Amino acid sequence: MYFIKQLLLIFILLMGMVSCGPNQSNGSREKQDLIIFHAGSLSRPMDEIAKAFEKENPEIRVLTEAAGSRECARKITELHKPCDIIAVADYAVIENLLMPEYADWLIQFAGNEMCIAFTESSRLGDRINSENWFEVLLDEDVFYGRSDPELDPCGYRTVLAFQLAEKYYGFPGLEKQLLAKDHRFIRPKETDLLSLLESHAIDYIMIYRSVAQQHGLKFIHLPGEVNLGDAKLGPLYATSHITLTGKSTGKTIIRQGEPMIYGLAIPLNAPNSEIAIKFLKFMLSPDKGMEILKRNGQPVFIPARPSYYNKIPGGLKAFVSSENI
Repeated sequence: MYFIKQLLLIFILLMGMVSCGPNQSNGSREKQDLIIFHAGSLSRPMDEIAKAFEKENPEIRVLTEAAGSRECARKITELHKPCDIIAVADYAVIENLLMPEYADWLIQFAGNEMCIAFTESSRLGDRINSENWFEVLLDEDVFYGRSDPELDPCGYRTVLAFQLAEKYYGFPGLEKQLLAKDHRFIRPKETDLLSLLESHAIDYIMIYRSVAQQHGLKFIHLPGEVNLGDAKLGPLYATSHITLTGKSTGKTIIRQGEPMIYGLAIPLNAPNSEIAIKFLKFMLSPDKGMEILKRNGQPVFIPARPSYYNKIPGGLKAFVSSENI
């Protein structure tokens, strides 16, 4: 009996050592997760920023999830999925769909512009230019893709760009003709179009210039009066508009054209807001995250405009201008 008791004691001691394990015995902890919902156009730079941040903070694991910006917002408001940071291609998505119930501040951090991307195999690719692109897209032998305006800012900015093009080129009915064509190639977000283009299912895509550059695509520079990328042309862009669904069934939002501005926020119910602030300090630093964004073809706006300055967490105020508050 004494021998059996001794064996049981040894077994209990061994089990205790195993349960401690090497990680617990040296005081280390399991990694903490940081969940980021972001626009599809931010996929490549966000992945790079996340890897660089994890290298400096090995105790944190960054989980990124790309979707159309409006879809990102609805994951929070309708699906109630946990999210620590939301970064969208249009800051107004946060204002229109998240405020004030799910967010009470945002930071505007980057810009972009619309372009038309294509490949060496695209039909009429040797003829298309900034003056005849709409004629090429309307050709019956040419197919083009765009993203869904209800899910993705690139989708509704495509519509706005077509409206502006109709005025700029003096082509009555241009918007209607372009929007009536190739509906089967509309996708949830602009980056979903890349596979269609690369597989030669379509010839052209309406997309952001940064994404075209990141993927080594050929692209047409659209005039500033059309591309929604010139900060000086705000009044002109405002002559275009689109009606979108609002926060709830039956509600609508009128989105006027304006120069492109990306936005980010930490939702009010973020599971890990302190870690989120730490990540955004890294992301918004000129020599860290913002340098990665610039390297990926996006102009950055840091220090940002002082909108919502008093609501922004103290740790992030350094990245926002305090002028004209």
